[in-house]
Amino acid sequence: MKFLKVLFFLIFVFAAIAAHAQSSTELKHQREELTKQLEELNHEYQETVNNKKTTLKQLNILKQQIALHEEKINNINSQVRNLDNQISESNNFVHNLQSQLTQLKTEYAAMVLFTYRNQSAYNKLMFIFAAKDFNQAYKRLKYLQQIGTYRERQAGYIQETQTELHVKINELDKTKKEKSSLLVDQEKEKETLGVEKNNQVQVVADLSKHEGLLKQQQQDVQRKITKTNREINAAIRREIEEARRKAEEQAKAEQKAAEAKAKAENKEVAAVSKPKTITKNSTTSEVLNATPEAAKLSSDFLGNRGALPWPVANGSVKQGFGIYYDNEGIKNESYGWDIKTNPGASVRAVFQGQVTRISNVSGTFLVVIKHGEYFTAYSNLRSYTVKEGQKINTKEVIGTVATDATTGEAIVTFDLYKGMTPVNPKIWLAPN
Repeated sequence: MKFLKVLFFLIFVFAAIAAHAQSSTELKHQREELTKQLEELNHEYQETVNNKKTTLKQLNILKQQIALHEEKINNINSQVRNLDNQISESNNFVHNLQSQLTQLKTEYAAMVLFTYRNQSAYNKLMFIFAAKDFNQAYKRLKYLQQIGTYRERQAGYIQETQTELHVKINELDKTKKEKSSLLVDQEKEKETLGVEKNNQVQVVADLSKHEGLLKQQQQDVQRKITKTNREINAAIRREIEEARRKAEEQAKAEQKAAEAKAKAENKEVAAVSKPKTITKNSTTSEVLNATPEAAKLSSDFLGNRGALPWPVANGSVKQGFGIYYDNEGIKNESYGWDIKTNPGASVRAVFQGQVTRISNVSGTFLVVIKHGEYFTAYSNLRSYTVKEGQKINTKEVIGTVATDATTGEAIVTFDLYKGMTPVNPKIWLAPN
């Protein structure tokens, strides 16, 4: 029974340690990814240090580096907490094993002593004949027969426990060394973070000398965003109205054909059932899905939610969907994703559809593609390779991303709409 209790305890501890190990593995992977991103940003930052025209880019990179360093420090803190838990559990485990080993040795010593005292045949017979009755004498006989086997088994338990105790003590030492190494890394990250914050202060001071120019640049960017959103809304609204017009014309044509057929068959026109028509009260979804082809395309698009490819082969989200605040603390709202990619990267359609609009917005291009009742928009393109009305396949290249002359960054803005409503690309695009 005692052995079973020990066994259950060992199983529980191993399961707990396995859970921590899995979490630690994930944290290590995250830390490696953060380190990789920091190395790339540091390389990019060094390229801009001596270029006065890219001061704004320096500030943006520093902000990203600071955020990544803070995230990495938090990651290390999580790892340290995990290791503290492992150390605590290992200490408890070692203490328990030591207690079990002491108990096993005590029991084993008692058995050895008993065996020594009763090693002669005379003493064994006296032990048996001293029983109160036959049943007790039989039990004592069986006990003498089994004590040798049990003693060997106990010796095996002691050896296994000693081996396990030695392994756990080594693991505990290894975990403590890993914790010490992490704490050293953490101090280095804090030191680097302090340096980068000082650099940020210096860059901000330099930028303040050109405050007027920077504000003008920010206003230009905001105007471009506003104009792009207006173009997208206009394109979608035009498609809705066009779909409504076509649906109404189709309904009238079907009604006229039905009436002509009824007249030829000498039926009363009033008895002819009218086909369902699109009216002013019809929803946007009903209008855009009025034809079987459009309805199927919408269904296929919806069926790929969470699995759509990214509009660029390689990229990372610089600005996500929703409310955010700029450098001046001004509240803004993003209706899509700003995706940072490589200069000159190809931009591709995330799903099959039809190009409905191509517009020049402040020197860069916007392409809008219709997918039934869904629309995707790709803006800040340097060039485009499609034309309005063209059918597009999934991952087909539609243009190349533009590179900002001030920041040196290549960013494509991706927006996704259901009718006139913007939706978060995060729940539609596949994990990158």
